[in-house]
Amino acid sequence: MPASPPGDKRRKRRLALVGGSLGNLVEWYDWFVYASFAIYFADSFFPGDNPTTQLMNTAGIFAVGFLMRPVGGWILGRAADRHGRKSALTLTVTMMSVAALLIAVAPTYGQAGYFGALVLLLARLLQGMSIGGEYAASATYLTEASARNRRGLGSSFQYVSMTCGQLLGLGILITLQHTLTTAQLESWGWRIPFLVGALFAVVVFWLRRRLQETDAFKEETASAPGEEAHDDSTRGTLKALWHYRRQAGLVMALTLGGTVAYYTYTTYLTKYLVGSAGMEKTTATLVSFTALTLFAVLQPFAGMLSDRIGRRPLLITFAVGCTVGTYPIMTALGSASSYWSALGLSLLALVIVTGYTSINAAVKAELFPTRVRALGVALPYAIANALFGGTAEYVALWFKNSGHEKMFFWYVSGCALISLVTYVLMPDTRNAALSRAEAEADGEREGEPERDRPAAAPAETAR
Repeated sequence: MPASPPGDKRRKRRLALVGGSLGNLVEWYDWFVYASFAIYFADSFFPGDNPTTQLMNTAGIFAVGFLMRPVGGWILGRAADRHGRKSALTLTVTMMSVAALLIAVAPTYGQAGYFGALVLLLARLLQGMSIGGEYAASATYLTEASARNRRGLGSSFQYVSMTCGQLLGLGILITLQHTLTTAQLESWGWRIPFLVGALFAVVVFWLRRRLQETDAFKEETASAPGEEAHDDSTRGTLKALWHYRRQAGLVMALTLGGTVAYYTYTTYLTKYLVGSAGMEKTTATLVSFTALTLFAVLQPFAGMLSDRIGRRPLLITFAVGCTVGTYPIMTALGSASSYWSALGLSLLALVIVTGYTSINAAVKAELFPTRVRALGVALPYAIANALFGGTAEYVALWFKNSGHEKMFFWYVSGCALISLVTYVLMPDTRNAALSRAEAEADGEREGEPERDRPAAAPAETAR
């Protein structure tokens, strides 16, 4: 196949970056808007006089959505490895659109009893499946579509778009807080962002249908010159993933600390500032919005840094900072009395978390060969998120409700410590070859097709 002109390659990479990121933004907007608006619709589905109990119920449904992420990771990760990254990305956004619409029209407890909560639960399960596949498909797509020496930068846009999705939700929340009364928000205003999300997803479906497949996947599905057509029956299967079980274990361990810290300082932060620091809802929301805006700006710079110095230094910096800094930062946030003090502490925490978020997509994708890359990223990541990320908010509220809120801070530090050990022991993946062409350029192929060995050679030699 003739090589594309350099200018054409750059144009395709920019289009892939924009298309993959915008779709990811809408997916995560729909996912996070549930957490952002929970303080307004909790009593619509769960009656009672204890607001913490109501939030625990909605947080429980939020966590249940994570239980479907391994299922979605398996099904959609397999689809991405067998049928292409583009088809999986299109399917995930379709599922998310349906789920957002279900939440928007769900009846309240006063209208249909607990049937409304059941609709809410079903929608979150569908969202969980969608996000379970979205993370891996977008991580794989953005990493494969980037130039080899800019994969850290390219993959950093996953969390840029994730965070922008959350910012979009918070922006709509701030707008509604200033245009509607609290009673209106709690009565019907909370439905607006879910309707908006469903409409956004339709637009993104159209966009993703026009994305181009990555070169790495197209290479994997075609025979190399002089080779016979290879057997595709095991591509994207659990049997194929079993050969890379060590890498899958690494994904779970390196995700543990990062996902708990991320959800602590993003989705839980607003509730913590309201429930523990005693801030007004509008002030706490503005703190989160400003901190997340600056957090999104940081991601590409950290990604570029990892392209120069490697992935491990950033991961280790994150884990050390989170292990040592969580208790004092969260304690200080719990007594923050002003917008500026809360913002400064939130930014400090998110700067630390950036060491993980900016590059984790690239690191995970660089651990696996093309034939099982999406599934290898999706399934172990989704399991780690189901066990730890999705339950972080519920665990925090459970400790608070039992009168031992500060125990949660130690829980976050402990998770980060486990990941720290992983980062110290694992190899750096920056120089991994993600395709046959990259392996040939390194002189590493030596007659063996790249699809038959893990792309991240350092991970193999470190056994």
